[in-house]
Amino acid sequence: MYSYDIIVIGGGGTGLMAAYAAASEGCSVLLLEKGTALGGTTAMSVGTVAASNTELQRQAGIIGDTPDAHFEDMGLFNKTLANRDNLALRRILVDHAPETIEILRRMGVVFMGPLPEPPHRVPRLHAILPHSRGFIVHLSKACADLGVLMQTGATVTALTTTGERVTGVEIHDHDGHERQVTAHKGVIIASGDFSAAPLSYKQHHMSGPLLDIGGINPLSTGDGQAMAETIGGKVINGDLAWGPEIRFLAPPKPSIISKLPTWPSLAKLMVWAMKVVPPVLMRPFLLGFVTTFLAPSHNLFHKGAILINQQGERFCDELDRPQDHIGRQSPASGWIVFGQEVAKQFDQWPNFISTAPGVGYAYLPDYENSRRDVVKKADTLAELAETIRVPLANLETSLDSHHENLSRNPALSPIHQGPFYALGPAISWIVFSEGGLSIDTEFRVLDGHGQPIPGLFAAGSSGQGGIILNGHGHHLGWAFTSGRLAGQRAAQEANAVV
Repeated sequence: MYSYDIIVIGGGGTGLMAAYAAASEGCSVLLLEKGTALGGTTAMSVGTVAASNTELQRQAGIIGDTPDAHFEDMGLFNKTLANRDNLALRRILVDHAPETIEILRRMGVVFMGPLPEPPHRVPRLHAILPHSRGFIVHLSKACADLGVLMQTGATVTALTTTGERVTGVEIHDHDGHERQVTAHKGVIIASGDFSAAPLSYKQHHMSGPLLDIGGINPLSTGDGQAMAETIGGKVINGDLAWGPEIRFLAPPKPSIISKLPTWPSLAKLMVWAMKVVPPVLMRPFLLGFVTTFLAPSHNLFHKGAILINQQGERFCDELDRPQDHIGRQSPASGWIVFGQEVAKQFDQWPNFISTAPGVGYAYLPDYENSRRDVVKKADTLAELAETIRVPLANLETSLDSHHENLSRNPALSPIHQGPFYALGPAISWIVFSEGGLSIDTEFRVLDGHGQPIPGLFAAGSSGQGGIILNGHGHHLGWAFTSGRLAGQRAAQEANAVV
């Protein structure tokens, strides 16, 4: 039987950081990833990490920001869910996120910014360059340098126990072989969320529109949560999700630029170029690295854009959670339609189309230059309808219904002037489910009575423990920070398996 000090389930940012931290403490570590490559949801992310009191902030002239201030501002994101939040875990996140940033920088990760996002009182979003795959490249190299064995195509099917203690895992390899591996100190669940779980499992925790849509990461099937539940673990906030959320599809073919290596020297050159090269030249280059699913701002709807389905019909009130209705269309997608009246407002802050790696915020001209797969533009409505293959009569009826509402909401712009735009297709996804295993402040998984399950730890989305992570940069901040601390805590576990 194979044996290691620590077994980590999941090869995304959380799992890699946990493995790195445990190996840094002298442990032998096996990391298991069921996918064919490392990366997880981290590799699909925009790539921002929220943190205070960092060297990058000080270099940008942001002096005196503190974890205390960050803690308070996180509460401003979570007003409606204040009674659901785990404040002890929030405290851990804000206190340890600055060190997480520095550890990633020492590994070779290069950040730009920090960038602003209200209600943060100062800029705190540290955005990786050139793209989020860089996290995985640098973390996996750091793990390899410490001797971590990283195996892909390995699905963990069960936790093994001796008495009440978790002592290892059962694995189904890509070649069809079944085997057991022993963990002397502990098993760390870092397998992500359950946004793409089978419906039977999602229904156990979720309801409503969340059941109509899938997860942005098809591998986020909640394996870790389900296995822990079978031995007494408990999921907290399982009914909550970052979603439904409207997202554009990733580019059908990654650009040549996006395939450039994630060398620190190249990223530092990009930081230098961003300071000296005119933005009109630099922005298209940076946006060429975008390979992720970008989220259109709902400010488009508040300015007068409408949402139609593939039949050209408006199917919801765009100002009342339109994301809840896309999954019920056939096909389950939509187009965001507007005219020049709205278009001219989305060329500068604060009216951005979406956040975007490398540039922070992307505007309509950025999309026209770098995401032509998303932008459909025409001089007339007839041409637009033909381009996106919807019936013109239905599109015109949709615009008429929009114009009937203008007198009741003067903040909305009409859609009279060309050129006319359609952004999409827009899909509604669950980006993250917020249901993580109940954990204590030492990242030990708790049972239904609040007692630690010996030998079992959890971090990232799997071990979210009730902390509410609204706002950009907090999910990645929690992924890396909780993974690091869970790895350290597991490494300190006294040997229990012989």
